[in-house]
Amino acid sequence: MTIQQLPLQSNEDILILLSLQLASYRVEANIIGFEDIPPLKDGIQSIREAEETFYGYYLHEEGTNRLAGAISFTQEGTAITICRMMVHPEYFRRGIARSLLQYILTEQVRGGALRFLVSTGTDNVPAVRLYESFGFTVRRVFTVPPGVNLTTFERPAMI
Repeated sequence: MTIQQLPLQSNEDILILLSLQLASYRVEANIIGFEDIPPLKDGIQSIREAEETFYGYYLHEEGTNRLAGAISFTQEGTAITICRMMVHPEYFRRGIARSLLQYILTEQVRGGALRFLVSTGTDNVPAVRLYESFGFTVRRVFTVPPGVNLTTFERPAMI
């Protein structure tokens, strides 16, 4: 297992990330009952233009490195917003999201981050539990289209 920043320079690199993203976010769309979530609409250009920093979780199996999960974030001053968290459904419940989140929290605190924000579908219980287990608390709940709620969580840096 390796966690490293994704360069996303070539179309091939971006397509590998998009394949993971689509597989992961289709599951969330099914959980929250809403197919129109933005990560399902991304393409090569939108990923290339994203002002996010991406890190990937690679599994070393059968002589290859497989991108099994990824996380992205933006930074504004001392605040880090986690924009995307994704794990390929074949690798659910193996601690990949937990490892990615721990990695980003640790690295960004070392870099001076004081606050972390993240949003997820309110009905996405596995994601909600993950964030709460890291000390995130509900900042606000809002409705996107009728019947679909998102929850924004926040936590201070814990040094």
